[in-house]
Amino acid sequence: MPREIISLQLGQCGNQIGMEFWKQLCAEHGISPEGILEEYATEGTDRKDVFFYQADDEHYIPRAVLLDLEPRVINTIMNSPYSNLYNPENVFTAKHGGGAGNNWASGFAQGEKLYEEVFDIIDREADGSDSLEGFILCHSIAGGTGSGMGSYLLERLNDRFPKKLIQTYSVFPNQEETSDVVVQPYNSLLTLKRLTQNADCVVVLDNTALHRIAAERLHLETPNFAHINQLVSTVMSASTTTLRYPGYMNNDLIGLIASLIPTPRLHFLMTGYTPLATDSQTASVRKTTVLDVMRRLLQPKNMMVSTPVQRQANHCYISILNIIQGEVDPTQVHKSLQRIRERKLAQFIPWGPASIQVALSRKSPYIQSANRVSGLMMANHTSISSLFSRTLSQYDKLRKREAFLDQFKKTEMFKDNLDEFDASREVLQQLVEEYQAATKPDYISWGTQAGV
Repeated sequence: MPREIISLQLGQCGNQIGMEFWKQLCAEHGISPEGILEEYATEGTDRKDVFFYQADDEHYIPRAVLLDLEPRVINTIMNSPYSNLYNPENVFTAKHGGGAGNNWASGFAQGEKLYEEVFDIIDREADGSDSLEGFILCHSIAGGTGSGMGSYLLERLNDRFPKKLIQTYSVFPNQEETSDVVVQPYNSLLTLKRLTQNADCVVVLDNTALHRIAAERLHLETPNFAHINQLVSTVMSASTTTLRYPGYMNNDLIGLIASLIPTPRLHFLMTGYTPLATDSQTASVRKTTVLDVMRRLLQPKNMMVSTPVQRQANHCYISILNIIQGEVDPTQVHKSLQRIRERKLAQFIPWGPASIQVALSRKSPYIQSANRVSGLMMANHTSISSLFSRTLSQYDKLRKREAFLDQFKKTEMFKDNLDEFDASREVLQQLVEEYQAATKPDYISWGTQAGV
């Protein structure tokens, strides 16, 4: 019985990475851009029905809902070769088409107004699945629609589907470039409160690190959004392979998430992927073994989050899940794990077992890959709290001067007071403290003394 997953793509960023994700899935399952199964893929043993369903005329349609408050990106998708892939009833753009102006409060307020229309679509998709497992939300935390309307949807999804999992792929802004969104720290802070309280699992896609990887690992001088989105779609498709090519374990989302997240709030995951290669590099491929892949995944430079993993000695891994794809002999996995333990390549939390889980997954037979083995690491590491600390310090700088608050004060939520900011700051501060507490042996009793 398939455990279906509905994906919700929000705003410019969410729809762009969502589109790359669906391109990748179509390629992996042998589905044409029109949604027709290719001749060579009819005998496949893959589970297409987790992410697609079949229309009456044998079309495969993604279980995707595309939402945006301005039409530009969705129009691009609808004018692309993949325009017939999506169900047009699942594509929603706001009537006025003005967008949220990169303002969280505006996105949130519009989400409230459009609540009925949006949830009609989501309910219809949910009713159409036999045993819905959960939702995947793609969005950015710094803009207006993805962060504001995304936050509103997260709250409502929790009310409406309390037993369903919510996993998000959240794009964090690039810290090394000056942003054209001046209120980015405000938007990020308010979104992070919802991601902490209303999501079950957040896969952090950090633009700072993705740009670094594109420049250093792929040797691209000026990485553009297409390159970055390609990296993101690789991570998204690899993190869902075990659901689509089921083996004997980790066949559903809860199985993947349960091993990674020990306590409800520590659910922000960082990812690493290897080997990364652009087309030009595939000529010089080296032999990849499971040990190579697993060792390389532990190197900070392959991490897709720009946190100083090595700098502070006390930061450590809470848990690791490696999804290894390709031709793998299970005995090699055992050996590799032993090597990693012997050499102490990873520091683990003092209050729990050193858990490196390995899920073996088949590769798509329809995509030629130059490497025999590739791997994705999803890791829960306490140093991710430095991302949140960075957001807090940027927020404090702006808030101290009360800068750029006019647009917020025009909306219902902030009209009378700015309590929501203070509440969000407190939630995020507690999250940073909890991650720091998790590095210490007495974390188990931490919440009880703090009276949290």
